[in-house]
Amino acid sequence: MASAGSQQPNRPKAQPPAGNASRKPLQVMQINRREEQDQLRRQAEEARAAAEAAAEKARQLEEAAGLTPPARPAESGPPKTSSDDERFGIGDMEGMTMADLLGAEDRKPARRDQTKTASRSVDDFDFDEEAFLAALDENAPVGTTGEVIQGKVIGLESDGVYIDIGGKAPGFMPKSEAGLGVITNFRERFPKDLEVEVLVTREQNADGMVTVSCRALALRKSWDKVKEMEKKGLVVQVIVNGFNRGGVTCDLEGLRGFIPRSQLQEGDNHQELVSKTLGVAFLEVNPETRKLVLSQKRAALAARFQELEVGQLVEGQVVSVKPYGLFVDLGGVSGLLHQSMITNGSLRSIREVFDNGDRVKALITELDPGRGRIGLNTALLEGPPGELLVEKDKVMAEAEDRASRAQSVLKQQEQSAG
Repeated sequence: MASAGSQQPNRPKAQPPAGNASRKPLQVMQINRREEQDQLRRQAEEARAAAEAAAEKARQLEEAAGLTPPARPAESGPPKTSSDDERFGIGDMEGMTMADLLGAEDRKPARRDQTKTASRSVDDFDFDEEAFLAALDENAPVGTTGEVIQGKVIGLESDGVYIDIGGKAPGFMPKSEAGLGVITNFRERFPKDLEVEVLVTREQNADGMVTVSCRALALRKSWDKVKEMEKKGLVVQVIVNGFNRGGVTCDLEGLRGFIPRSQLQEGDNHQELVSKTLGVAFLEVNPETRKLVLSQKRAALAARFQELEVGQLVEGQVVSVKPYGLFVDLGGVSGLLHQSMITNGSLRSIREVFDNGDRVKALITELDPGRGRIGLNTALLEGPPGELLVEKDKVMAEAEDRASRAQSVLKQQEQSAG
């Protein structure tokens, strides 16, 4: 037996039942559940308030859109239960979008107007087509830039003329546009009711008035006339009315023309030509740049060309010898005697036959007035080929008699070529 002071063997201590360590007291659990219920209640009340606010907003929108009658005042007594469709009017809003609800107020009058208009036809309106077209004609603009109009003088001012051109307002012609040159008596030139032809230079302003011109129309007609003269290659007579370092000026059909010194036959004394009449031809006619350039020398050439014809026998003086031929002065114009047209023989040098200052008789075989070219030929005057090389004087002396035979040869060549 063990003694009293001896140690007792170790015994396991009693363990608490499983699960009791994490279990809370019952009182604490009841308090936590109450807090959760209060929180859920508050959330439910907030959701109900938000739903009621949304329902009120929907009711207001429906009332504004005219979809449901205005809400009646709440009846006394306990609230009646209703479904969500009845409370929020969902049935009335079926098929509608929020854009329809928000824009309903703006579109509402438009839908009503469209319904009314759709129910009416064209016959419901009083429409007079003739009156409509007459109103258009009455207010149609009259006079576009560049248009020529026949008008009548209706008024005269110190700075211009008022002309009736058929528009809602008269046309105005400044005094400077009354015509070419200087008009000394303006009132006599444009008496009242005078019919005039004018050119529109500026279209209607804010008052419906257009600007017209007699001068611009006259200038247009002058340019057209001068261009026609140039096309025909005419020589015209002009009076020199001024000069400068480059040449002299003149007037032609109301246009200012210029003749360069190089195109004058007396270019060194061009100042002395003022007030003299000259025959001139056209070098340049350009209405766009308003350039009218004339030539006295070309006029002389043109006049001389009119006196010449192919096959004609002419006489002149050699003024220049070139490797390809020689130039012969025919009295105001020069002709080219090409080396191949001098003789039918073997020519070693042009100077074997002709030199500067020699008199030459030749036949015209080419005329080009536009380019100012005259082609000459002496080989056609020969009998045997190369006769000019040995008996030039004889050929030149008998040139008139030999020319008739040569002319028949030229005609045959022309017929063959044709």
